[in-house]
Amino acid sequence: MKRPTDKYNDPGPRTLRTLLIRGGLLLSLATVIGTLAGWTERVRATDSVAIPGDAGFVARRIGSLGDQLAATRGEMDLLRLQLDRANAIMANSAKYQIPSDLAASIYDIALSEGIDPALGFQLVKIESNFKATARSPMDAIGYTQLQVATARFYEPGVTEKRLMTDRELNLRVGFRFLNDLMTKFDRDAHLALLAYNRGPARVAGILARGGDPANGYSEAVLDGYQAPNSAAPGWH
Repeated sequence: MKRPTDKYNDPGPRTLRTLLIRGGLLLSLATVIGTLAGWTERVRATDSVAIPGDAGFVARRIGSLGDQLAATRGEMDLLRLQLDRANAIMANSAKYQIPSDLAASIYDIALSEGIDPALGFQLVKIESNFKATARSPMDAIGYTQLQVATARFYEPGVTEKRLMTDRELNLRVGFRFLNDLMTKFDRDAHLALLAYNRGPARVAGILARGGDPANGYSEAVLDGYQAPNSAAPGWH
């Protein structure tokens, strides 16, 4: 039979566990207080020397962390650009049904020559249908359909054979020529493309006489194309 005083005189397992926990907490608290007291004394004893050094150390650590953060952000930006490039190359390779290495060349060279890659793909599609050996009745050659005289303005001494066999050269000169025409015609894509197709002197002469040089070429290239900033002057 359980005695009425059992709960006071004979602690059960739960009560004993509670007492042990409380005792452990008190011991830990006492240890922490003692440690803090010793630390306070040490800081007080060396206060005049430690604080300046500590401040400099903290400043250096903050600066180091800032540099690391900036480097990490730079790496993330680079990774994002690389991912965007890979996605664009794969998307255009599928869209135009061309090898990925050709898509990569068009994308990279267009960017390096100041041309929106999307416009670069459209230009090559209309000019040559992505055929390196394409030749027009006017003896325009290769991916971007360059005449030798035009190509030699940018690459003195270049030959027909090289224009047809050197992919990088053909794309680079063609895109550079288009970018120069964009500058000449105040970033008006239609006029720049018409000048690419008909010749800048001819287009300028038609405009000077109050005529319209349109022949449907610029519309064909720009069909479905949207400039990076369609609201910008010249993109109409």
